[in-house]
Amino acid sequence: MKYRAFGRLEWPVAEVGYGMWGMGGWTGSDDEESLASLDRAVELGCNFFDSALVYGAGHSDRLLGELVRRHPDKRLYAATKVPPKDRRWPSRRDSRLEDTFPADHIEQSVQASLEHSGLERFDLVQFHVWEDSWSDDERWQRAFEDLKRQGLVGAVGISLNRWEPWNGVRAVKSGVVDAVQVIYNVFDQAPEDELFPACEEMGVAVIARVPFDEGSLTGAVRADSTWPEGDWRNTYFGPENLAATVERVKRLEPLVPAGSTLPELALRFILSHPAVTTVIPGMRKLPHVDANLATSDVGPLDEALLAQLREHRWDRKPTPWSW
Repeated sequence: MKYRAFGRLEWPVAEVGYGMWGMGGWTGSDDEESLASLDRAVELGCNFFDSALVYGAGHSDRLLGELVRRHPDKRLYAATKVPPKDRRWPSRRDSRLEDTFPADHIEQSVQASLEHSGLERFDLVQFHVWEDSWSDDERWQRAFEDLKRQGLVGAVGISLNRWEPWNGVRAVKSGVVDAVQVIYNVFDQAPEDELFPACEEMGVAVIARVPFDEGSLTGAVRADSTWPEGDWRNTYFGPENLAATVERVKRLEPLVPAGSTLPELALRFILSHPAVTTVIPGMRKLPHVDANLATSDVGPLDEALLAQLREHRWDRKPTPWSW
């Protein structure tokens, strides 16, 4: 496993981290399997784990706390997120800070995550939605300063709405956040335009999420794919998106190098960008942990292949089904 400096904080963070949404809120999750996968990740050198209060109503926070306690000899970096109080997913341009992240809600959410996890502190706490118009508002800044003084939070970050990487550039340039979590993959390359240069300039860590486009870039999604009732992927891969996605994946497959796989190609594309600090694939099974974390040892893609992959950029606009 290779490690990268977590922005200006310079934490040595595994370049392949661990996204915990799937084990907290997706159908088919099994705690015993999830914990075994988390343990295997630690064994292979992973030390960054990304949770959220709403993942299974605190369930993934609980699993994260158990993981940290099982490995007292390892320095594991624990991250969680504060949900919007108005439960508006995503936030909109007219969303007000006092409705979304009032100070008392921020503190109560952090305390709830601490209670679920049993941890004394989180290294990173992120806003689970974000509007750049909030960047200069001192109310949320004072709330986090107070949490830091209490030793409950180490750093603050923002998790950007899907397909809105521009909606975090102001916060990055103002210097008020330590990390940005953003969707970045072979299809969703827009963060390269403005966000990544700003993060590199300001020393802000970049957490790349949804590396496999909710599963399509693993090659496992087909034109006739369905998921159990209540699974969010039924919405994302609905009629408006499924066929177009499958067709784009088919066009991408011939670029997979001999002896490699589509998921490995997808991760190596992300890790080839120097602005990326860590990528956080969701993993619930041991084979996925082994394969994904091994990508760190393979190294970045060559420039010729990167140039070909950039032609597969897919600029999309937020829609009701994309959230």
